[in-house]
Amino acid sequence: MNKSSNHQINFILSLADSTLILGQRNGEWCAHGPILEQDIAITNITLDLIGQARNFYQYAATLINQSENKNETEDSLAYLRTEREFKNLLICELPNGDWAQTVLRQFFFSSFQLLAFEALEKNNDEQIAAIATKSIKEINYHIKWSSEWVIRLGDGTEESHNKMKNAIEALWNYTGEFFIPSDYEVIDVASLKENWLKRIKTVFEEATLSLPENTFMQTGGKNGIHTEHLGYILAEMQSLQRTYPGAEW
Repeated sequence: MNKSSNHQINFILSLADSTLILGQRNGEWCAHGPILEQDIAITNITLDLIGQARNFYQYAATLINQSENKNETEDSLAYLRTEREFKNLLICELPNGDWAQTVLRQFFFSSFQLLAFEALEKNNDEQIAAIATKSIKEINYHIKWSSEWVIRLGDGTEESHNKMKNAIEALWNYTGEFFIPSDYEVIDVASLKENWLKRIKTVFEEATLSLPENTFMQTGGKNGIHTEHLGYILAEMQSLQRTYPGAEW
């Protein structure tokens, strides 16, 4: 496999991994949401994310099989890779915390994802561009839903406001990784930061929330260096496939 092809595959895997792991995290809310309507909403977002992951894994498997003469599938890429092989953003693997932390994480991630996928729509790879175009319709809803919750909690009661402040404190220093490029990325992620911050500031102002001062940013997920939490996620997610190799529904 040449260097260019390897970078392309790693980039596609990073997109798939972030959406899969965040989908797995959000899925923990199924049947535990604050009210039925919101339980259904976050479950639908979870399905969107896992659907995006499937599209990217399927394409990555095709490229790997063509270039390395392997027999990878979307299942093998999701269930048989180790923690160090996953390239998801760290913010996606963090524990859900409370509802405020969950919706804020979704807002941060989706606001970045929209900008990244808008850039990917112009990518020379038609398959990547097509997946991005399809996903943008879903991401716009994810932003609308999560931003409304950020405003509702931030500009709500004293308790809800404090919960949102605590959520910002827990998540903010993981947002810098969005904009720190890895050697395999095909878009200039650093250039997306200004527009991302504009959206965050606009919503935070309506939510009566403040942006944190400059803080140290956590990195490593894109290159396989993860928090302790990912191992537990993979252990649960991969247990059936590893116990019964090749199992199918």
